[in-house]
Amino acid sequence: MNFEYLKPVDEALLAHAKLQTNQTFGQSIAVYTQQNNFPDLSNKKIAIIGVEEDRASISNYGTGSNLDEIRRELYKLYPGNWPLQVVDLGNIIKGNSINDTYFALGQVLTALIKKNIIPIIIGGSQDITYANYRAYDALEQTVNLVAVDNKFDFGHIEDELTSQSYLSKIVMTEPNNLFNYANIGYQTYFNAQNEIDLIDSLYFEAYRLGEVANDIQIVEPILRDADVVSIDLSAVKNADAPANQNAEPNGFSGAEICAIARYAGISDKVSSFGIYEYNAKYDIKNITAKLVSQMIWYFIEGVNYRANDYPFGLMDNYQKFIVPIEDQLLNFYKSNKSGRWWMEINITKNNKFKRHALIPCTYQDYISATQQEIPDRWLKTLKKIV
Repeated sequence: MNFEYLKPVDEALLAHAKLQTNQTFGQSIAVYTQQNNFPDLSNKKIAIIGVEEDRASISNYGTGSNLDEIRRELYKLYPGNWPLQVVDLGNIIKGNSINDTYFALGQVLTALIKKNIIPIIIGGSQDITYANYRAYDALEQTVNLVAVDNKFDFGHIEDELTSQSYLSKIVMTEPNNLFNYANIGYQTYFNAQNEIDLIDSLYFEAYRLGEVANDIQIVEPILRDADVVSIDLSAVKNADAPANQNAEPNGFSGAEICAIARYAGISDKVSSFGIYEYNAKYDIKNITAKLVSQMIWYFIEGVNYRANDYPFGLMDNYQKFIVPIEDQLLNFYKSNKSGRWWMEINITKNNKFKRHALIPCTYQDYISATQQEIPDRWLKTLKKIV
C-alpha cells in the first residue's frame, strides 16, 4: 500500500479514547498514529479511511475538515458480540489538485479491496464516489453501485466532476464498468422528469423515499446486489443530520439510515462503503457525528453477521423452485441458511456478465412469478445482459 497518502490519526484523539472503558471501540481497534506506526493488516476485515477533500462540493464547502469528530463519537461506542477486525488508517491527504486526491484514494482502495478488506470512507463530498468506483478498474470486473440520495446527481454532460454530476461521469467515462445503478430514497421534486426517464431507459433502478420509508425491507435485495454503497447525508432529514448545508426537512430518519447501513453490511457482495457530505461546522451538539458513527457501527455489525450464502458451488444448501411463465422457466433459489431468495437468468458460460446471472429478490417476487407476473428486476437485468 502507498502509506504516504495517509495522514495518521491525531495522537490527542487516541489519548481521549484511552480515557474510555476498555470495551469501547477506541480501546479495541487498531489505529494508525505517528506513535503506533502503520498497523498490521493481517486478518483485518474493515478499514476506516477519512478523505480531506471538499473542492468539488456544491454548496457544502468544508466536507473534508474535522473528521475526527466522527471518530471521537465512534471510539466511545461499544462493539457488539462479534470479533472486531477493524483498523482506522487515518485520512487521505488533500492533494495539490483534486485529481491527486482521487488518485491517492483509488490506490489505497484498490489495495484494500484486493486484500478483501472492506473500506469505510468518511468525509468529502459525494464526488468521492467516482474515485471509489474507479478503484475497481484494476480488478477488471463490472460494478453495481447503490446510492442513498435524494437526487440522482447526473448534472449536465458538459459539467466538471462535482458532487452533483458524478453519476454522469461514471456512466459516460471509459472504461465503463458500471453494470447497474440503484438509487434509494430519491425525492421526485428534486429530480427533473427527463432524469427519472433516463434512469428507466438505462434499466437502472430508483426507489422513492416514501416507498422505502413505508417498507424499509425492500432495500435488502437491492443492497445485497451492490459492490459499492454511497450514502449522501442529504438523504437524511435535517433534524437528524444537520451537519450538511444541503440538508432538507424531509428524508430518512436516523433509525432508517442505520437500518440501511446494516443491510449494506450484511450483503455478501458489498466491498466498499462511503458516507459523504458531513460538514462539522453545521453540526449541532455533534448530532450528525453521532449518527454517522452509529451508521458505521451498524455497517460493521452487518458485516459480522454475513451469511455467505450467495448461491454458488453446491446446491445442497438451497431449495430450487421452477416457475413456468409465458414461454420460459424462471428458476428461484431459497437459502436454507438465511431464508433469502434469488432468481436466475440462464446465460452462456462465457458471458462476461455471468456474475450478475443470480439476482437477489424477495419471497414476494417468487409469489408474483407464480401469478404470472415477471419481476421488474429480472426484466431489467435480462435487458442489460442480452
